[in-house]
Amino acid sequence: MAAEHAATGFRRLSEQVGRKFVSGVEDFGYGAALLGESLFWIFFGYWFRQRVRLQAVFAEMMSIGVQAIPVLAVLAFANGAMMAMQGIYTLREFGAESQIISGIATSVTREFGVLIAGIVVAGRSGSAIAARIGTMQMAQEIDALRVMGIAPVRYLVAPVLVAMLVMMPVLTLLADGMALLGGGMLSVMELHISMETYFDRVLASLVPGDIWQGLLKSLVFAVLIALVATSNGFNASGGAEGLGRATTRSVVLCIGAIVVADMIFTFFLIQ
Repeated sequence: MAAEHAATGFRRLSEQVGRKFVSGVEDFGYGAALLGESLFWIFFGYWFRQRVRLQAVFAEMMSIGVQAIPVLAVLAFANGAMMAMQGIYTLREFGAESQIISGIATSVTREFGVLIAGIVVAGRSGSAIAARIGTMQMAQEIDALRVMGIAPVRYLVAPVLVAMLVMMPVLTLLADGMALLGGGMLSVMELHISMETYFDRVLASLVPGDIWQGLLKSLVFAVLIALVATSNGFNASGGAEGLGRATTRSVVLCIGAIVVADMIFTFFLIQ
């Protein structure tokens, strides 16, 4: 009896794992299809008289980028100050607290600046995009677009993708600057150096590859956020409760995808 119960439990567990795996493969395929169709409309929509509207792109850029500046600036500044604080107090035991400046410079430009920007955009804009498209899906507005001869991906996804690709590098540079400024203010107070000396050491520690590494990651994060948010919006169902699940799932998957992609990038780029 116990063996039969154990076998039943193992079978149920296997079924659940299999369903999750199949669902993950379907989500990946759906996101890849959205990416391919979005690129088609971006580059070839003009010849099919369905261009991606610049007005829609600018509106998304305003929502994704410009309106995110205050919260991103505050979080990046606080993160830079926290890194300086922890690093100085840790290295002080070895008499090497001055080395924290080069550590802040490389860590911020390679990792933390783009990571903060990605998480802020995923939490702020990713959820909004998923909720907007999910509401349209459940109100059958997307079906109405198809009836009118308007491609939903061209109308809804392509502007988001273009805006993400433009604004994520800009937000990454902003996050880098604010994090370095936050670390600089802590370093000035704790190391008793001038801000000019701090930034001279920062520039001496950096190479162009450090900044380009963060910018390259920002483009990948932009694609991931756009695809995850829009795909969850298109697949939303079940009324208000389903819309809440889709929005929550969008934020969780966006942040998860960003962290995993960052880990993979770091593994290969530090070789």
